[in-house]
Amino acid sequence: MTDHEPLLEVRGITKHYPGVQALKGVDFDVRRGEVHCLLGPNGAGKSTLIKCVSGVVAPTDGEIRVEGQVLPVGEPSESMARGVGTIYQELDLVEDLRVWESIFLGHESRRFGLLDRGRMRRETNVLLERLHHADIHPDMFVRTLRPAGQQVVSIARALSRNVRLLIMDEPSAILDDGEVETLFEVVRRLAADGVGVIYISHRLDEIPRIGDRVTVLSDGRTVATGLPADTPRAELVEKMVGRRVEQLFPDRARGTSDDVVLDVRGISGRPRVRECSFQVRAGEVLGIGGLVGAGRTELLRLVYGLERPDTGEVYLDGAKLPAGRPEVAIRRGMGLAPEDRKSQGLLLGWSLAKNVSVSDLGRFTRFGLIDLGAERDATGAKLRELNTVPDDPGRITRELSGGNQQKVVLARWLLRQCRVLLLDEPTRGVDVGAKAEIYRLISELSATGIGVVVVSSEMEELMGLSTRILIMREGELVAELDGERATEVELLSHAVAHTDTDVVLEETS
Repeated sequence: MTDHEPLLEVRGITKHYPGVQALKGVDFDVRRGEVHCLLGPNGAGKSTLIKCVSGVVAPTDGEIRVEGQVLPVGEPSESMARGVGTIYQELDLVEDLRVWESIFLGHESRRFGLLDRGRMRRETNVLLERLHHADIHPDMFVRTLRPAGQQVVSIARALSRNVRLLIMDEPSAILDDGEVETLFEVVRRLAADGVGVIYISHRLDEIPRIGDRVTVLSDGRTVATGLPADTPRAELVEKMVGRRVEQLFPDRARGTSDDVVLDVRGISGRPRVRECSFQVRAGEVLGIGGLVGAGRTELLRLVYGLERPDTGEVYLDGAKLPAGRPEVAIRRGMGLAPEDRKSQGLLLGWSLAKNVSVSDLGRFTRFGLIDLGAERDATGAKLRELNTVPDDPGRITRELSGGNQQKVVLARWLLRQCRVLLLDEPTRGVDVGAKAEIYRLISELSATGIGVVVVSSEMEELMGLSTRILIMREGELVAELDGERATEVELLSHAVAHTDTDVVLEETS
């Protein structure tokens, strides 16, 4: 039950950076025991705002109050002392530490000047029991926990400092459906204990399930605040990006010909992938759905050559690709945007230009030297084509938002002029505005004759984009559905069913 007296008050917060105004007057409040959802497209100012509240960034103007007292700006220690805890999307845990060490890292208990390990273990048990996760042992190493377990440890770390306001930035981005529900149970218990929670998410279906009220930011301003969490999704989307939800998806790809650009025959990589066969035609968007752990990512890695298959063959434009040779697949015209773009798809310390050109450096190299001007011009053109913000090729990649980082990955393959593009969760962790732009790009790429394969956990995405949808379950392709006519019920029934009535895929000739 929420207390109507505000725990947090944000009034007229602005933040200027050289040449950029990130916040232009943000107002909202959070009550005790409330889950307050903070929404907005990439670039709306959400990250800057939570950094102001947590003391990492000093606002240019405005006032932040916690429990009625003005919060000193730009002092993280003061924010923590007032009970403000922040869990960022990239968890602040050290995988090689034990659970109790991670929870008390930086504020260890001591006795007679020595670490009081016994006390920290006992307090860790108390915190985990409070979160109903006594199954996590204090001496377990963080790296042995599933993502949901690591989220619980990160929350316990915040609670160890007597947190009264907990900020959670995209906490469900790396979780599967079952783990998300576990996270929600933890959040509900915290709210029941009187903790105020700011919950940031791009998954709009989560808002009515976990939230009490909603604030929407856009372009550094408060567009709406205090909305009920059951506000219709279409209304929230329109407030965020200025367009209705039905306008997010472009016209569906139809395929420009019957030419098969990708032919996968009986490929296996045990234990995760077993005897998978499918074809992709020029101009087609082929969706692959299924539950987390079904083997979808592993299938793409086998097709691309990152993993060597046990059996099977892959043909690109009729020519067989050598197994386990991704450099040959790239040279022949195949590209891959991996699920984890930060660790597998991008070099975050490199410039945008270097990240875009890395798969096609030969075109810019003469006598062993890179023509930096040509590289900058070509990569800059592709970044502008994708509406990347910022589109300066010299900018460092880690400075961009998640949606714009994904555009950098796509610009790489746009520059390469692929014949087949494999996209693994292409919109994970990006807002609805960036999603719409990525959907538009996928449609435009398919219209040029590129064959696109999209792996997605979002059923709406598969149904809105795909010409055909293949369903994967326990390493096997078990159904093929018409993308235009498929329903969520059909997709789910094939993904979870264990019957003898699965739709049999037609044999490829």
